[in-house]
Amino acid sequence: MTPLTALTYVLPHRALSSLARRLAYSTNPSTKQWLIDTVVRKFGVDLSEAAEPDARAYPSFNAFFTRALKPGARVPDANPNALLMPADGHISQCGPIIDGRIFQAKGQGFTAAELLGSKADAAPFSDGSFATVYLSPRDYHRVHMPWTGTLRETVHVPGRLFSVGTAAVAGVPRLFARNERLVCHFDTDFGPMVQVMVGALLVSGVETVWSGVEIPAYADAITRKDWRGKGIVLERFAEMARFNYGSTVIVLLPKGAATLDPALQAETPVRLGQRLAMRG
Repeated sequence: MTPLTALTYVLPHRALSSLARRLAYSTNPSTKQWLIDTVVRKFGVDLSEAAEPDARAYPSFNAFFTRALKPGARVPDANPNALLMPADGHISQCGPIIDGRIFQAKGQGFTAAELLGSKADAAPFSDGSFATVYLSPRDYHRVHMPWTGTLRETVHVPGRLFSVGTAAVAGVPRLFARNERLVCHFDTDFGPMVQVMVGALLVSGVETVWSGVEIPAYADAITRKDWRGKGIVLERFAEMARFNYGSTVIVLLPKGAATLDPALQAETPVRLGQRLAMRG
């Protein structure tokens, strides 16, 4: 474990993330522009893909960070049987869920039940498959649908706010099952599908297209919202949610739903809309 990763065990996670959020929403011209220019320079953000390519046109850092892309900047895989990558970033890990366990990094893993906050919710995915996608600060930060689904339930699971960078993923046991997260359950034509929006240090804001800001406020206990009967249907490739800063989205699929693209391996760069898996 690196010294920085060890330090995150004692940092005041929520206080630091709340401070970062206040800065991100600041409309002070010098503050917001310094933040935007620093991230563009340090991480090589390609603003030519953005619907608004002028870095000075954004009223706040958060507006810049959750920026929309221009039409056609991302397109869905042309094969209608392809499940789609939900976000830009790179693959942290992907593969089978073996006896309910999800691989995190060498020597590290967690159960689907720990991630979802419920053994019953995890049961359909016991021998399914997963893909963990890390969004870096340079990436587009809206998360889209791999497949058409009807929203059934959301579950806000309380937790810590560890970094989700490579060193932390390798060194913090059960990291994704410990961080604050929003679990989104969908019903599809192949059965249940889950997308988990995982918060992180300085990256604790999650918004959904159906109800707006979900995190913060931070949770002290598992909180469920039942969306059955509300008719919230999101089409394949449609926007689902967004982060206020780089973080991680985890997709869970039940056994037999689809076959993950064999080209996807740990650290593979990925783009929204490319092939994640194939039906049939």
